[in-house]
Amino acid sequence: MRRILILTLLSYIVISAEIIDHNCTDITQIPQSAIEQAKIDLHIAYGHTSHGSQLTTGMTGLIGFANGGGLGLSLPTDIFEWNNGGTGGALDLHDYAMPGDCGYYPQWVNETEAYLDNPVNSDVNVIIWSWCGQVDNKYAAGTLASEYLIPMDQLETDYPAVTFIYMTGHVDHWDDANNKAANQMIRDFCNANNKVLYDFADIESYDPDNTFYEFPHDNCNYYESEDGPQLGNWAIEWQNSHTEDEDWYNCSSAHSQPLNANRKAYAAWWLWVTLAGWNQCLPAPTDLIVITNSDFVHIYWNMVPGASSYKVFSSDNPDTGFIEDVSGSFDGESWSAPIENMKKFYYVTAMN
Repeated sequence: MRRILILTLLSYIVISAEIIDHNCTDITQIPQSAIEQAKIDLHIAYGHTSHGSQLTTGMTGLIGFANGGGLGLSLPTDIFEWNNGGTGGALDLHDYAMPGDCGYYPQWVNETEAYLDNPVNSDVNVIIWSWCGQVDNKYAAGTLASEYLIPMDQLETDYPAVTFIYMTGHVDHWDDANNKAANQMIRDFCNANNKVLYDFADIESYDPDNTFYEFPHDNCNYYESEDGPQLGNWAIEWQNSHTEDEDWYNCSSAHSQPLNANRKAYAAWWLWVTLAGWNQCLPAPTDLIVITNSDFVHIYWNMVPGASSYKVFSSDNPDTGFIEDVSGSFDGESWSAPIENMKKFYYVTAMN
C-alpha cells in the first residue's frame, strides 16, 4: 500500500509494509490468473491453535461457496482447493505444520527452525503463525518485542528465502486497552520495517459493509464502550439480513461466527495472491495541499485513476499510531475536519 504522509504543510512518500486487513476482503476482485499463480509459486506452512483455524476452515468452506456461484463468482470448479502438498492443482498449504501458536515462546521459534531445517520441507517459502489469546498478556508484561517481534525478524534473517507473515491477535473486549495497544505495536513494527502483516484484529473489527466497531469481541459481539453494554453481534446481524450461500456461507469458525471465518478466508487468499505478485494497490495520491483556518483543516490531492474512494489516517506521532480518521468528511479529492487543539500528522490512501 502506498501512502502520502503529511507533516504540517510538507509532504513526502512513505512506502509501507504489505498490510492485509479489512480492505483486502473482496474475494471477487481477485482474478483467476492471480489465484493460479499463487498455487504455482507458494508452499505454505501454517502454525496455529483454535483462533487461527478460522483462516483454514473459512478457506475450506469457500471452495463449495465459489463452486455454487456465491457472491456472483464464476471461476473454475474447486479453484480455491488447498491441501498439504498441493496435489491435484491445489494450493500447497500444510495446516498445523507446527504445533501450538506464537503465544508460546520459545517453542514456536524452535518449531519453526526444526520444520525449516528438515530437508523434507525444503520447498516451503511461506511461514505463517497465528495467535490465540496471549498477545494482550505479552504486551502487559513487556515481552511482546522480545518474544515475538525480534524473533520473527531474526528468522527472516536466518531464512532469507522464506517469507514470514506477521499477525495481530484476535480482538478481546475483556482486555480492551492491552489488546488494542498490543495489536497496534505489531502494526507499527511492520509498517516501520516493511514486513508482511495479516491483520487478524482489524478484519474482525469491520463488517462487509465497512462499518467499523470500536469495541468488538472475538465472537463478533460489539459494545457501546470499553465498559458499556453489549449492543449486538455484527456477524449474526449481517448474516440474518443477507442470503446464505449467496452473500455468505456457513462454516466452522472457532470462538466466532461463520461470517468472520468467511472474511478471514477472503483475506487469506488476498495474502496468497499478493505474495505471488498480484498488486491491487493503487498509487498514492500526489500533490497534497494542506490549508488550515481557525476552525478546520482541509486536505486536497490529485485524483488517482481507478480510485473509488479515499481514506485519511492520523496520529499525534509521525512514526506510529496511525488510525483511520473519521472526524472529517470527503468531497471528491478533498477532506475537511474540525481542528483539534494538538499537532496531528496525516496520510491519505486511495481505495478501489
